[in-house]
Amino acid sequence: MASVNLKPLADRVLVLPEQAEEKTAGGIIIPDTAKEKPQKGTVVVCGEGKKDEPMTVKPGDKVLYGKYSGTEITIDGKDYLIMRESDIYAII
Repeated sequence: MASVNLKPLADRVLVLPEQAEEKTAGGIIIPDTAKEKPQKGTVVVCGEGKKDEPMTVKPGDKVLYGKYSGTEITIDGKDYLIMRESDIYAII
């Protein structure tokens, strides 16, 4: 797991999205403009949670989230998503 010098506030989490599919099952190469945005990723770092709501996810969890969830940010040349814990649908 990559170490990141960032601490999300409250119920926010930093997620490293999985890479988009490069080829179809039939072997056709997918161009960058047609790739689907991944909806799976790994939690890198979590906030402390809200006063009455502790965090359910922890660093290292693989999660599913919405297609348009979070805000894309780049840290040390890597792309991450920062989102609220409520934007996460499930832990895999």
